[in-house]
Amino acid sequence: MAPSPSPAPHVLLINPWIHDFAAYDVWAKPMGLLMLGAILRLHGIQVSYIDCLDRFHAKARATDPFLRNGRGPYLKTPLENPKGLEDIDRRFSRYGIRPDWLTQDLKNIAPPDLILVTSLMTYWYPGTIETIQILKKVFPRIPVILGGIYPTLFPDHAQKTCGADRVVSGPGTQGLLKWIQEYTGYRIEPAFDPEDLNTFPYPAFDLQTRVSYVPLLTSLGCPFSCAYCASPILNPKHLRRNPEAVVKEILHWHGEYGVKDFVFYDDALLVNPERHIFPMLKGVLDAGIQVRFHTPNAVHAKEVTREMALLMKASGFHTLRLGVETGDFSNRSKDLDQKLTLKEFKSAVQSLQSAGFSKSQVGAYLLTGLPEESEKEVALSIDMVKNQGLTPVLAYYTPLPGTGLWEKAKAASRYDLEADPIFTNNAIFPCSKEPFSWQRISRLKARVRG
Repeated sequence: MAPSPSPAPHVLLINPWIHDFAAYDVWAKPMGLLMLGAILRLHGIQVSYIDCLDRFHAKARATDPFLRNGRGPYLKTPLENPKGLEDIDRRFSRYGIRPDWLTQDLKNIAPPDLILVTSLMTYWYPGTIETIQILKKVFPRIPVILGGIYPTLFPDHAQKTCGADRVVSGPGTQGLLKWIQEYTGYRIEPAFDPEDLNTFPYPAFDLQTRVSYVPLLTSLGCPFSCAYCASPILNPKHLRRNPEAVVKEILHWHGEYGVKDFVFYDDALLVNPERHIFPMLKGVLDAGIQVRFHTPNAVHAKEVTREMALLMKASGFHTLRLGVETGDFSNRSKDLDQKLTLKEFKSAVQSLQSAGFSKSQVGAYLLTGLPEESEKEVALSIDMVKNQGLTPVLAYYTPLPGTGLWEKAKAASRYDLEADPIFTNNAIFPCSKEPFSWQRISRLKARVRG
């Protein structure tokens, strides 16, 4: 199919606000949306991008983009608590730029032919709704397509609630070029294969105001099926990039933009290491560059051998998170996952410590707020991690439809989780029958620090 003779369309990409009780930029970028932007540009389509979470907006107070290895607070505006959460003793806020800034930014660009909006956490959808409402005021006749995690996991709710002209589930790469033709009439011969990550262009991080760090996605999906994780739903296929291609991307962002902090977004970074992470990190060492790697998504501790730890240390791993989830290894295969034993965890810790990783660099995620979980169980997990010489990192559990724990979560919750994704907010401990308690959070945090 030959390209259309008509002029290429203009597509606007929007990363919406976060409405939540707490939010912080811990290396969080809408990689999926910026990947779609790169694919569109690959096919000659004009792309604009507005990030409602932009910490470096022209009207925002100037901050050092490289402070804290690229992390930092969002601009925050207090809001009323959502309906049904009026009793939560926490400050609900909009995180991101001012609404009038967004309106002016939209008026400053050429009218688009199509608008693509992403969405991340399921309970952030109020920010997505507010964003789409402003889009419709400024561009009332321009079609808006909503995709991302929220409409994938709660498609019916998104369809009824968000105000978009179309709601799509699953990876946007599958339908992107079809949407362009359907809404703009512009026909394109695909220049990439949605089933082969090696044919994808680099995500369009250059569309950001500042490129202070770069997320890396070396694979999609995960071979494990953990009861608390939605990865198999969001990315059913486990796809991987060639290690050499990943090294070239690292060198691109480091050389062209001076990026030193790289963040792995993979769900299974260390799986099959001889064919993936080993040649990748050896390529970084051979290039002789000084960079820092971070793994906020957590890595599988069972894959951390002495060889792995030494290579990670030498190549620049700076912030390492292990997916431990619980210190109770006796029943985890039945209730949570089958990815780690106590022996494997201790072996990984010993390997990391022998390689020279400090306690401040290595943290172990511990899920808290699980259905039927007691505070005592979390406390024991915290003690177990500290006894191994690592830093416990509390990860508040978010119940997600389609996961193995969903039915238990619904039964344990004081809310109707299916009725409204707002009730899945991990900040309110939704799977507890008891009301929200600052005291419980304070006790657990004190135990981590003590």
